[in-house]
Amino acid sequence: MSIPLPGFEDVGPRRGSDGPGSGHGHRLKASAGPEGRVRRELAPGAVHVPGWLSPAEQRELVTACRGWARGPVPIRHTRLPRGGVMSVQTVCIGWHWQPYAYRRTADDVNGARVAEFPDWMVALGRRALVDAYQDTAAGDAYTPDTALINFYDGEAKLGMHQDKEERSSAPVVSLSIGDTCVFRFGNTETRTKPYTDIELVSGDLFVFGGPSRFVYHGVPKVYPGSGDPATGMSAGRLNITMRVTGLS
Repeated sequence: MSIPLPGFEDVGPRRGSDGPGSGHGHRLKASAGPEGRVRRELAPGAVHVPGWLSPAEQRELVTACRGWARGPVPIRHTRLPRGGVMSVQTVCIGWHWQPYAYRRTADDVNGARVAEFPDWMVALGRRALVDAYQDTAAGDAYTPDTALINFYDGEAKLGMHQDKEERSSAPVVSLSIGDTCVFRFGNTETRTKPYTDIELVSGDLFVFGGPSRFVYHGVPKVYPGSGDPATGMSAGRLNITMRVTGLS
């Protein structure tokens, strides 16, 4: 497990990608079409848009996340109630996620209030929803107020789980930057099959809401060295998930 590094610099030696594993369940390889904007609906309410973020937007997000990773609440490996420690490193904005609740202050880290959720992130989340669902009204009604920003080094994984601490059933908007990962998209009843594995590449957008809002999902693998340093990420994968907490 790596030491949390503010700014995601040099988290480990860059290795060549070992390519997609065989895994279990169905796999869809990500392939961008014209302008990288081919929508793929995996299930009702679950939409993958490859290449949604431009290279410039990716660099801007990396710069912003690098700043948030330094504080006021620094990026860290979250400790779970039963004593386990997550392999991904996480920093939050808007609200602090502490298993399994949201708070304004990071009582499990340093007691500081987390950074505010900026208006430009709200606008980005709304644009994401419009493009994913092709529904302007849905985008206009979307007001995310928190984001969990997860950093994966080459060894980090995220087990199958549901995002269910929110009091709102509004969609989750997920953005990927850096190394490619296998994203496992399951069902609402169990952590096991049926599920679908897809590859999320730098710049990809994934939205899940409606009937798919509480689907089990996880990241069983990251391909080290598969990202482009031009994004501002020298190594590793950055995942930004915007949510609506439903809290006042």
